[in-house]
Amino acid sequence: MEQKKPFLGIIGGSGLYDIEGLKNPKWNKIASAFGSPSNNILTGKINNIDIAFLPRHGKNHTLMPTNINYRANIDCLKKIGVTDIISFSAVGSLKENIKPGQFLLVDQFIDRTFSRNKTFFDEEIVAHVSMAKPVSTQLVNIIISSNINGLQIHKKGTYLAMEGPHFSTLAESELYRSWNCDVIGMTNMPEAKLAREAEIAYATVAMVTDYDCWHPDHEDVTVEQIINVLSKNSNNAKFLIKNIFKKIENKTWDWTDPAYSALENSIITPPEARNASTVKKLQAIAGRVL
Repeated sequence: MEQKKPFLGIIGGSGLYDIEGLKNPKWNKIASAFGSPSNNILTGKINNIDIAFLPRHGKNHTLMPTNINYRANIDCLKKIGVTDIISFSAVGSLKENIKPGQFLLVDQFIDRTFSRNKTFFDEEIVAHVSMAKPVSTQLVNIIISSNINGLQIHKKGTYLAMEGPHFSTLAESELYRSWNCDVIGMTNMPEAKLAREAEIAYATVAMVTDYDCWHPDHEDVTVEQIINVLSKNSNNAKFLIKNIFKKIENKTWDWTDPAYSALENSIITPPEARNASTVKKLQAIAGRVL
């Protein structure tokens, strides 16, 4: 990689719809062969670091998790040069010690979604990327070192991605707890898989809003309850983001993360069998290896 610094993408989840303090902010309409992204993309600089911000559900939260065009979102971020993504996502807790208002840095995912396009390589060109270690250690370490005073951040955990938009039944919640999952959400899959296919390093800041429905002393989760915690989480996320950029500005970037070369030996379809129109469609995502 020739860049001395990364181009950081921030994907905002529920409660995080904008980024403050950008130099030369501009909302950009980016076209994708995979359809329309969730919103125009906000670009600018913070501490001399390029940033692109995308509100996952749209600025007015008009997209439910299943209807988000994850492929267009990642394709558009890749097109403008994003090298790394930090995803901020509202989640429910499946563990007693992971409390509402706290954050968790995900290191593993279990994908239980079933109604979403999960790959860029679904027409004529086939690729298989590794998802064994789906999260960037470099990004996680930066987030940990950027912590603001008083914010409890759990350093690892498994994120169960459910389809939604309904919350879990009690039986489902207990099932996921028996799998030793830590948090449950609706949006990080297939987002993390698509980021890996696009050779973008990825990390998730899971912002806990509730105890799902398993906790015996906890009311059944409601939107009103979640919104109250979302407000607090959103303010903490904004402070954390500012500190993250300070850390990145002073860091020599490590470009050896396998995410940056995930497609190196992943495409199975031989060159002579690749349709020109499909190659063109995948130019931003896989042009380096195609």
